Amino acid sequence: MAKTKSAFFCQSCGAQAAKWSGKCNACGEWNTLVEEVIEKEASKKITWEPKSTKGVKTVAKPLQIKDIEVKDERRVPTTDQEFNRVLGGGIVPGSITLIGGEPGIGKSTLLLQIALSLSHLKVLYVSGEESQQQIKMRAERMGKAADNTFILSETVTHNIFSQIKAVDPEIVIIDSIQTLYSEQIDAAAGSVSQVKQCASELQRFAKESNVPVFMIGHINKEGSIAGPKLLEHIVDAVLQFEGDRNYAYRIIRNIKNRFGSTQEIGIYEMLETGLREVSNPSEILITERESTLSGIAIAATIEGARPLLIETQALVTPAVYGQPQRSATGYDLRRLGMLLAVLEKRCGFKFGMSDVFLNIAGGVKIDDPAIDLSIIVALLSSFDDLSVSDRYVFAGEVGLSGEIRAVSRVDQRIAEAEKLGFDKIFISTYNKKSFANKKFKIEVVMVSKIEDLYQILFNS
Repeated sequence: MAKTKSAFFCQSCGAQAAKWSGKCNACGEWNTLVEEVIEKEASKKITWEPKSTKGVKTVAKPLQIKDIEVKDERRVPTTDQEFNRVLGGGIVPGSITLIGGEPGIGKSTLLLQIALSLSHLKVLYVSGEESQQQIKMRAERMGKAADNTFILSETVTHNIFSQIKAVDPEIVIIDSIQTLYSEQIDAAAGSVSQVKQCASELQRFAKESNVPVFMIGHINKEGSIAGPKLLEHIVDAVLQFEGDRNYAYRIIRNIKNRFGSTQEIGIYEMLETGLREVSNPSEILITERESTLSGIAIAATIEGARPLLIETQALVTPAVYGQPQRSATGYDLRRLGMLLAVLEKRCGFKFGMSDVFLNIAGGVKIDDPAIDLSIIVALLSSFDDLSVSDRYVFAGEVGLSGEIRAVSRVDQRIAEAEKLGFDKIFISTYNKKSFANKKFKIEVVMVSKIEDLYQILFNS
């Protein structure tokens, strides 16, 4: 038996060190090195070895770039159009995809639902957290059943690969990577070395067998996927499942994709029977109101290739507790502070002694700078307690000098507002060239400064 060895691994980046130190030399993080026991035995076998190349060693040779043949990636589309959009058109054979999210957000439900919908493919669902009976009960709640879906409750990778050879699946789902244990490493399941080793074994299996693998990953308190950063580097796609459990809507966001765009999102509604696809998210992100209220404005944003109309809500009230409060839900708080400074410095509105609360309806998070104009309108509407028509839409970025800057793909924003029946859309004057040759039924109002917009909305 080989000698038992121990090493120190960084919990942030996964780097290995011979001795402990306060700072990781690889990533520079402090107090992240943790000692783990490693036991290497010469008698241990490789957990995965393809049948076709058993005992055969192949050597890769360099090729000139002009001699490399490029073939279109063959994709396997699912019945879930939102999931297809996020993946870039469907599942790529041999790809390995990591899905992260908070506990209870619906990661396991999503992948089980997709596995049951692929009735024409043989799917192996490996769970290290739930029993086969629990997964069967969840499938019954969804009202779905598939003869080609196999459920396995196992955590040891050697046993998992043995069952893979027996079942010969076309898709493998791992729930979750932090629960797997490899006999190659003598460390606890979920540790940095175990996560790295198990992910490497699954990557080798996916590439050599051409079978796509989906892995569920836990997240830490900072919101990033737990384990070494190497885990996100070795996979082909990283999907983030987001949403507030107080809301019914969930967003799956693509933050890495080697086979498609990295800005796509899919939107779902959580029901008792599972996740329902939301094909037109603009309708659910705009609140139905009987009367027009102050502090509300509609923004035209872009998420990936999809235009969205969302509702921004602002409340401005005199500060009664001394220090004014600033709160933002679904929006960058520092960006809100910048917009308030622009309104006070350039336009003369005194927000310094007022509490300001901002909310993006629906529990979504928006990073598109085109939402600035809508937030400005909502803040001014609440400040003066004057309502803005719910038939108006806004799309524009606000600069530090109070100018309204142009935004990208403005024609798609206008078309989305027109499709939903809005009367007017306010955009930057500098966007005129973007749709000069296109005609829209909706009235397009172009403004260049916040003062001009204020005059049109509140002093007309």
